Amino acid sequence: MRRRVWGTINPIAVGRRVFTPSRPDRVQDPAVKKVQVLRTVVGFAAVVCILLAYRVVADAEGVLDQRMNQTETSVNLAAITLPVCVAAFIAATRPPNRQLFLRRALKPLGALCALGCCIGFILLLGNGVFGDFVLTGEEKPSPGAYARLAFMLFFLLWYVPFFLYGIAMVLVHVFRTADIHEALPPVLAMVLVWELTVSDLFTGAYDAAPFGVRMALTFGAPLSITAVSLWELRRLRSRHGITVRQAMLR
Repeated sequence: MRRRVWGTINPIAVGRRVFTPSRPDRVQDPAVKKVQVLRTVVGFAAVVCILLAYRVVADAEGVLDQRMNQTETSVNLAAITLPVCVAAFIAATRPPNRQLFLRRALKPLGALCALGCCIGFILLLGNGVFGDFVLTGEEKPSPGAYARLAFMLFFLLWYVPFFLYGIAMVLVHVFRTADIHEALPPVLAMVLVWELTVSDLFTGAYDAAPFGVRMALTFGAPLSITAVSLWELRRLRSRHGITVRQAMLR
């Protein structure tokens, strides 16, 4: 009973249920998982170090703002790309797999909606839609002050861990699309990262950096993610006999 209650209120446990694949019969390759996690951690650390070293942003807060803006852009792109790619994949699949994949698509779309709602909530909070939640130091706190305190505690202790964990899991598991089919995450990762790269080129995301650094920041992620994704697809085919064409029954 205690474990069930803790799993309901623990933000990491809730995030795990929302953002990580849960289909019991999916192929789970430990080597692929390690490379996905390593790619995410090393890539993020490298970008942060370069941004600070070349003063593309002024401080750690600037890094957070820059990555938050990029995450928002990624979610906006994913909100369009993910349903389109999944719909195209399902449409190209022959029955009975078409109906099967259509049912499996609900959880990945739910993960996308959950992350989108998280970002939308933070944007509304930043724009003051929910009012001012700074405590005023009243001698006799009003009920509103206690409400602000409760909100701040909820935001810091539950919402922030849930949101940060969700971002990490979305990057690693590509919106849990392995719940549909194991070959979808690497394919979608390549599509999404190149879309984001094109967006960065048009918005001038790293204009403050020298040309060589700007090229490394812009193309380092898509090239490395493409290499990892192609390796993952090759491993799925060679080790487990799983291919996109086979999933489509073609």
